[in-house]
Amino acid sequence: MPVYEYKGLNRAGKNVKGIEDAESQNALRQRLQGKGIFVTDVYEGQGARVGGGGRDVSFQKALERVSLSDIAVLTRQMATLIRAGIPLVEALTALTEQTEKEELKRTLSNIRRKVNEGSSLANALSDHPKYFTNLYVNMVKAGESSGNLDVVLAKLTDFLDAQIELRGKVIGAMIYPILMMVVGIVVLLIIFAFVIPKVTAIFQDQGEALPWITAVLIGMSEFLGNWWFVLMPVSVMAAAGFWHWKNTTSGTDKWDRFILTVPIFGSLVRMVAISRFAGTLSTLLASGVPLLKAMDIVKNILGNTRLVEVIEDARVNIREGESIAQPLKRSGEFPPLVTHMIAVGEQSGQLEEMLDNVALAYKQQTDLQIQTMTKVLEPLMIVALGLAVAVIVFAIMLPILQLNQTVM
Repeated sequence: MPVYEYKGLNRAGKNVKGIEDAESQNALRQRLQGKGIFVTDVYEGQGARVGGGGRDVSFQKALERVSLSDIAVLTRQMATLIRAGIPLVEALTALTEQTEKEELKRTLSNIRRKVNEGSSLANALSDHPKYFTNLYVNMVKAGESSGNLDVVLAKLTDFLDAQIELRGKVIGAMIYPILMMVVGIVVLLIIFAFVIPKVTAIFQDQGEALPWITAVLIGMSEFLGNWWFVLMPVSVMAAAGFWHWKNTTSGTDKWDRFILTVPIFGSLVRMVAISRFAGTLSTLLASGVPLLKAMDIVKNILGNTRLVEVIEDARVNIREGESIAQPLKRSGEFPPLVTHMIAVGEQSGQLEEMLDNVALAYKQQTDLQIQTMTKVLEPLMIVALGLAVAVIVFAIMLPILQLNQTVM
């Protein structure tokens, strides 16, 4: 049945809106009228106007953005309902009714309609890649094929929770350094734009030769003051040019290779990617996804083209009969410990468990690296800002001290 979005007035005269499926617009109006709702506008599908006046009016989009946390909660609830023996369509109906975010409610309504029409859950989910990734869809497909959909959904929930936790830690670790950097730049710009010009005017009236550090400081201040209207658009154009280059195929490849070589940050990027690779591959294999298909899926979540290239090469070699560990080891991008543990897992027939161990070990290393980086960056940013201010104060005070000595 089609899915409709409506606006109307209840018996108390208050505005109401919602999403319902019905055989037709008239059937929906009759149903809502029985509930005491007078319908003023009705929209079908993704917001195309089908009723009232013929004007092209889009349904008001929900202000709330559907987040990864919402998908994780939805997945956990679906797993619980299916484990309890509730049929899939009824479970989707319950989830649709309890969801508050309109965009997610509309998505679930469409999924429920397709499942009710005979489509598999995986195929219905694949029509909404904005919320359900290729990884998600393929795991659900494997769960449906094996008859263990509730187990697979529970694994998906754990995977999504781990992704959310990792993302939160990385973002949390970067907030303070970025904030300190912004504050430092603003402070220095204020000093160069307003403080230094007023102070240097005193030195210029004296006619004395200035120390080189003071002359450099004054030159920088005058340059910024005279050319700020050029520097700003040039900076924006340079940033836009870099962003455009980085989004090209060649630029992305070169940048991703460079990132992996950056001290500290490069090792963090590598550890996050390895943790994602091992954890996701283990989850896919445990869910019944074939190895080659799992490798094809997992390469898309690494976030680095160089590592994607390594996984694709490994996938080709695996198709030709080679093990997983050997091509990963030859690439030089995966640490020996990782390839050794994978090789042991392949030989012992416990690849999934060994990949779980790798994911756990690198998750712990990632957490430790983030904590260490945060502890190091905080004092470094403070010291750097303090040194910059100290150099400026020294450059200003030095000619004043020289002037006092001359007077004496």
